[in-house]
Amino acid sequence: MFERFLQLPRGHSCFLFGARGTGKTTVIKRAFDPDASLYVDLLDPETEDSYRRTPGRLESEVAALPASVRWVLIDEVQRTPRLLDVTHRLIENTDKRFVLTGSSARKLKRGASNLLAGRAFVHHLFPLTEPELRDAFVLEDALRWGTLPKIYSLADDADKTAYLRAYALTYLKEEIAAEQVTRRLDPFREFLEVAAQANGTIVNYANIARDVGVDPKTVVSYFQILEDTLIGFHLPAYHRSIRKQQRTNPKFYFFDVGVKRALERTLELPIHGGTYEFGKLFEHFVVTQIAHLARYRYPDWRLFHLRTGAGAEIDLLIERPGLPTVLIEIKSAERVDERDTRILEGFTGDFDRPLALCISREATRMRVGGVVCLHWRDALRELGLAE
Repeated sequence: MFERFLQLPRGHSCFLFGARGTGKTTVIKRAFDPDASLYVDLLDPETEDSYRRTPGRLESEVAALPASVRWVLIDEVQRTPRLLDVTHRLIENTDKRFVLTGSSARKLKRGASNLLAGRAFVHHLFPLTEPELRDAFVLEDALRWGTLPKIYSLADDADKTAYLRAYALTYLKEEIAAEQVTRRLDPFREFLEVAAQANGTIVNYANIARDVGVDPKTVVSYFQILEDTLIGFHLPAYHRSIRKQQRTNPKFYFFDVGVKRALERTLELPIHGGTYEFGKLFEHFVVTQIAHLARYRYPDWRLFHLRTGAGAEIDLLIERPGLPTVLIEIKSAERVDERDTRILEGFTGDFDRPLALCISREATRMRVGGVVCLHWRDALRELGLAE
């Protein structure tokens, strides 16, 4: 079992959001003594049905709890959003504290507004990161299968493939079809494959709409569904003008490399270093590692991509309050030189003393002009994202 970076508060109610399979249930069960907490599992059909029919039942159960039971843990609360009103009253009127987990923020956006206004802190849980995995981490495995916790309990490649395929089907069945997120499931299923193929590129809504057979506005709503159900995130385009940021298309990254490969149906394809596909998977992995670790440790950081009209591009730009902006170029090569840093070097004069990093599999730390070249693991530590 891996030690997670996320530490839940002990003196305040909170939300814990995370996609299915990230380990939310394990985290809360390890964090709270079962003798001092009430656990409500809304993934259990009978339990969900009972609370859906009579959400006020929770008030009666909490009122009957002994003083020694201080915590109420509600797993997958988005399945019964009406419990949020009840929880709100209980937080206000009792000494109990609540931990509410969810794999979708979509249904909770309206109902949770009061809870989010200071009554319940918000935390997110992501797939395992390299610092959490420690000696169990193998880059090639992470690029092939991703880092969902379940993957590390499966020894056989066939089992890993089956798990990730089942994950993709469960996402469609439980998060999309059962919750009636979209009326037409077939176009959305087609969209998932196309979006996975376009992972990490600047989103072209018109092209995706043409491939899927829907209009661009529908594609925009589909990407919002992915973000609301925590299956991925937008990486906005950087510009000092907020107005121009909003007019420039973002990139989109799925939250896990393995899930991305399952959705695009490439799990059985081999991965070879030095290929274009290896490079894209490596970039995807590094971006998500930085994004997830930053969310844990430095939630005020803001991440962007940057591309000029002439096509010059920086893979990742990080704004850190009170610290220099970070400019990052990601290369999957085991050797880098000035050819790999030339574009990044050209951007350094546009920022006030930026930290320019060329991240790769190169083991030797070097400085090429104004760019520091270092191994991707060392880069995590350089940024304060790992010990």
